Amino acid sequence: MAGSRALRVLKRIGIGLGGMVVLAVAFGAACEQWARHSAAKDFPPRGQLVDIGGRKLHLDCRGSGSPTVILESGVDPNGTLSWRPVHDSIAKITRTCAYDRAGIMWSDDKSGPHDGEGVARDLHAMLQKAGIGGPLVLVGLSAGGPYAMTYTRLHGDDVKGIVFVDASHADQGKKLPPPGRKAYVELPFVPRAMSALAWTGIWRLVPSQAAPGEPPAEAGARQAYMGHSVGGVIAEMDALPAIWEQAGKLRNLGDRPIVVLTSTQPYPPEMLQGLGVTRAEGEGMQARWKALHAEIASWSTRSRQELVPDAGHYIQNERPDVVVRAVDEVVKAVRADAVKAPAAAPAT
Repeated sequence: MAGSRALRVLKRIGIGLGGMVVLAVAFGAACEQWARHSAAKDFPPRGQLVDIGGRKLHLDCRGSGSPTVILESGVDPNGTLSWRPVHDSIAKITRTCAYDRAGIMWSDDKSGPHDGEGVARDLHAMLQKAGIGGPLVLVGLSAGGPYAMTYTRLHGDDVKGIVFVDASHADQGKKLPPPGRKAYVELPFVPRAMSALAWTGIWRLVPSQAAPGEPPAEAGARQAYMGHSVGGVIAEMDALPAIWEQAGKLRNLGDRPIVVLTSTQPYPPEMLQGLGVTRAEGEGMQARWKALHAEIASWSTRSRQELVPDAGHYIQNERPDVVVRAVDEVVKAVRADAVKAPAAAPAT
């Protein structure tokens, strides 16, 4: 008798707890939908939303002049915000456009692949709809480097120069890890689960801190759109093997002017711990990173590699002057080529 009574009590407790969980999830989902609705009003995009056929991508163009510089961010939830330290400075040189890829910040997500060729199709469609043609100078940060290579392979007539900002290499999955380590590690369960549950507002429980010098409005926008952006980031991370493979199909940039910026700042202890490598293994990885970047520089007959010892991976944050100077150098070279081109054409 006492046992059955205890079971009934436990059952009631279980039902009560289950009901509380359902209510909490429902409340969180409602708050998330309201937060996303409010985000569009509280943190509107600085640029324009370009319809590329049933979905829109955010394009933020500043300045004027030719060639047009296209800023291609790495695989992270920051999108256009990645370029805050240098966007306005480069825009003083020529028209400069940053954009959010599908599923990042203000851009709609998509059902198709988030690989390099999918990104190139989106970018090309967006530029066409926005009335932006060549000549282009692509600036690729991290995975933005492989994205730039794939775009150049598919639309090379428009691309006249490239700046690689501590960019990924098509072979880094095989050549960068220490001997005996896996070339590519899939995302663990937790971020995938949190992405799948983003509609419940779970991401809003993760504290977010503004980057050094980041205006509060931008930090707020990044946090407001985090639940949306994380899905796009994970889709791109899943596509990394394809992104590298597609970029590796082009390894000859002809005589396009290019600059390769390479971070050589020693890995900090927390990064070594996160990578699970020793200090010596980290130094070996950096040596291989430097060599991979030297190979990128060899893909053009007009190139240079610049080592940046006082900046980490996001060079534009710690040494924005280096990035601006590199872009200015390539833009000037492209302009000089445009002046020479008519004189080289045969007389008619």
